[in-house]
Amino acid sequence: AVRMLVPALLVLLFCFRAHAGTSPHFLQQPEDLVVLLGEEARLPCALGAYGGLVQWTKDGLALGGERDLPGWSRYWISGNADSGHHDLHIRPVELEDEASYECQATQAGLRSRPAQLHVLVPPEAPLVLGGPSVSLVAGVPANLTCRSRGGARPTPELLWFRDGIRLDGTTFHQTVLKEGTTGSIESTLSLTPSRRDDGATLVCRAQSQALPVGRDTSITLSLQYPPEVTLSAEPQTVQEGEKVTFLCQATAQPPVTGYRWAKGGSPVLGARGPMLEVLADASFLTEPVSCEVSNAVGSANRSTALDVLFGPILQAKPEPASVDVGGDASFSCAWRGNPPPRVTWTRRGGSQVLGSGPTLRLPSVGPEDAGDYACRAAPGLSGRGGGAAQARLTVNAPPVVTALHSAPAFLSGPARLQCLVFASPAPEAVVWSWDEGVLAAGSQGRFLVETFPAPEGHGGHGPGLISVLHISGTQESDFSRGFNCSARNRLGEGGARVSLGRRDLLPTVRIVAGVASAATTLLMVITGVTLCCWRYGKASGSFSEQKNMVRIPGSSDGSSSRAPEEEDTGSREDQGPIVHADHSDLALDEEGALETKDPTNGYYKVRGVSPPASADSCVTSLQWRSPGIFNLPS
Repeated sequence: AVRMLVPALLVLLFCFRAHAGTSPHFLQQPEDLVVLLGEEARLPCALGAYGGLVQWTKDGLALGGERDLPGWSRYWISGNADSGHHDLHIRPVELEDEASYECQATQAGLRSRPAQLHVLVPPEAPLVLGGPSVSLVAGVPANLTCRSRGGARPTPELLWFRDGIRLDGTTFHQTVLKEGTTGSIESTLSLTPSRRDDGATLVCRAQSQALPVGRDTSITLSLQYPPEVTLSAEPQTVQEGEKVTFLCQATAQPPVTGYRWAKGGSPVLGARGPMLEVLADASFLTEPVSCEVSNAVGSANRSTALDVLFGPILQAKPEPASVDVGGDASFSCAWRGNPPPRVTWTRRGGSQVLGSGPTLRLPSVGPEDAGDYACRAAPGLSGRGGGAAQARLTVNAPPVVTALHSAPAFLSGPARLQCLVFASPAPEAVVWSWDEGVLAAGSQGRFLVETFPAPEGHGGHGPGLISVLHISGTQESDFSRGFNCSARNRLGEGGARVSLGRRDLLPTVRIVAGVASAATTLLMVITGVTLCCWRYGKASGSFSEQKNMVRIPGSSDGSSSRAPEEEDTGSREDQGPIVHADHSDLALDEEGALETKDPTNGYYKVRGVSPPASADSCVTSLQWRSPGIFNLPS
């Protein structure tokens, strides 16, 4: 049985291998390829045991399965498809063809390894600035610049040669436009020519992997003599604000063609000739004036600086300092002037000179040293410049607590206690304490604490805080006990005791209140009597038989000389108690007595009677007939 099993296994293995040999597979896959711009690129692809669709992809984009690849005019597929050859051709190659390509047997699910196509661009012939004949000045260092225009791939190398020998002493510079491309590329050759170099030929070569032999550009050197320049200033030493004249003289071959002036490296606009006039200032001391003279072959430059006298100018202010008590403090400032200024230090509010020079040192400072310190420089000889710059010294010390004035309070009324805290560094908290309580913030029973920044702190003592203890409904014990206001920082603790004063009603206030009460009562009595008389006068008038007049008791004498027309022009109250009467206003009541027509529509019922003995008297007997109606006695 074993002998029969072994041949059967061999047959199965042979069949399996035969089946595996007929599966689709790559016979040749594309490789990375480097090709010059404009030439033809060929990427090979061969498949075995496959007769289905074959396509190429470019950066993952399918190019199609047809052999002529419609839509891709420069692309096509060559080879015998029956034998499995599917080579991709590109002609002419352009920069946009640089990509990753794959050959794919889509129906078999096969993909070749990616093949990267690199497109090289040969460099163009370089350009030497000033060529083909470059004029140089003997003995004067010169730079020759060779420039290759951008677009070459890879970036070319620029080399200098003389008589076939490579020259050293060059510098290279390139400008990157965007990723993968470069702009103009320059190589600069520095040399100091001599007369023996006249007529010499120099070659600048641009070479790269795309063009190993390179491309050359030749130039010829022509040596001449540069201008020889002398530059003078009059006067050389000058006060700030005075006029200075610079004179630039030169001899040259060929003749001078132009002048260019500069100050501190920046061109002086409008200056063209050999003379320059300026008003001197402090900048001329450190920014020399230069004159550059040019001719047809080169230029020469000379410069000179003025000795300008000017007043002090502040260059560096002193910085604020914060020092723990017992430590050392220092301030620094910088003034610039010509001649150098004398710098002194004083304390704000004082005239004593504490030191001189750019630095002030204060050893072992205490709270009394806190404040503002000034760095001063006197004006220069011209009266310009100078001044002072201040900086504050803060001395870090335990808090200083001061009790502020608190107004006396009434018993059972509100009260307010205050304290002022100065501390640097700022206190962790301001705490109020008394017999039975401690409170830093918020409320506790009748007590409430508020803390807020002080409106203005004392110089150098750190920020100020005001803490207020509010008491609602004061008690007897509040006036006899003491309240403590305390504060603590990392350097220690400070506190102050605050007492609450009591306010009582003064005897004078009580007297004034009694007098005011009596005056109010008297005024009410007088007002009542006056009102009574006024009402009585309106209700107790009588007929006058001679003048047909009605007189109201309490009026003035009836000898008034005013005419009835005058009396009718105003209101009853303004014209007096005498009123003209018309018989039409009189009527008999049910008892036969005469009555006036009541203007109050019956609210008050008045009978005409004889006036009482005294017209000014307001005392009479009034009887209430009904509510609101006075009954006069007959």
